[in-house]
Amino acid sequence: MPELPDVTVYVECLNRLVGGSRLERLRVTNPFVLRTVEPSPDEAAGRRLLEVSRLGKRVVFALDGECFVVIHLMIAGRLKWRVPGAAPPKRGGLAAFDFADGTVLLTEAGSKRRASIHIVSGRDRLAAHDPGGLEVLEAGYEAFLAAVRRERHTLKRALTDPRILSGIGNAYSDEILHRARLSPFKLSTGLVDEEARRLHQAAVGVLSEWTDRLRADVGDGFPEVVTAFRAEMAVHGRFGQPCPDCGAPVQRIRYADSEANYCARCQTEGRVLADRSLSRLLKADWPKRIEDLEQR
Repeated sequence: MPELPDVTVYVECLNRLVGGSRLERLRVTNPFVLRTVEPSPDEAAGRRLLEVSRLGKRVVFALDGECFVVIHLMIAGRLKWRVPGAAPPKRGGLAAFDFADGTVLLTEAGSKRRASIHIVSGRDRLAAHDPGGLEVLEAGYEAFLAAVRRERHTLKRALTDPRILSGIGNAYSDEILHRARLSPFKLSTGLVDEEARRLHQAAVGVLSEWTDRLRADVGDGFPEVVTAFRAEMAVHGRFGQPCPDCGAPVQRIRYADSEANYCARCQTEGRVLADRSLSRLLKADWPKRIEDLEQR
């Protein structure tokens, strides 16, 4: 799922390319993607695009007359910049936003249709799409600490819950926790002040650095490769590969539709966290410490 750094770069590029332009037409090629009926796509067309902004992990087109197009890319949704009037791909094409200088395509890989478009009128209805999470790069340490400690969750859950923190998902939460040297399953209410400060510094650092890195990669172009798996990441998507800091193999815990990647030596004092399915299968053979795993 595109997260804060990816969505921020999308927003910046769209403002540069079509900010202030008139939305000439909104073509919905897959009716499933449109989750509202009023205003209609035809009513959104013809309006000037005042601004493109980020709302959590959503991209918002603010059109004149307080008409807002809210795009949630979910896991596999992506935006493409193409020549004016470009046709959405037959496979995975969902919608096209036509401007005089080019067309923004909304596509989604795979067979599951999770990406969505909501067209709403008025800022009160736009606000209903805001989960309410704290903007980490805009808030200070005290506000961050209050948000994280407000409910009793694992740190992995606290970082990725959009009602608590805005724009952080599976990939960057792994990177933040690795830099902070904290277990993904440590409880948020159990953070001591020194750990909380490390977590805050890591969150600000990881999100800022990756946003700058993605900006530099795109330059004057448009993001064509948006992925949660990047070779420069420390632990996310690097199961079994050496931790860049200590060399121990990166570990992984799978649950539901998600996973957590971590370094046992750097984050859990050498303990290998139990994977619900695999540890039950192996039982006594499940390695308890990273040393046991390395010996095998």
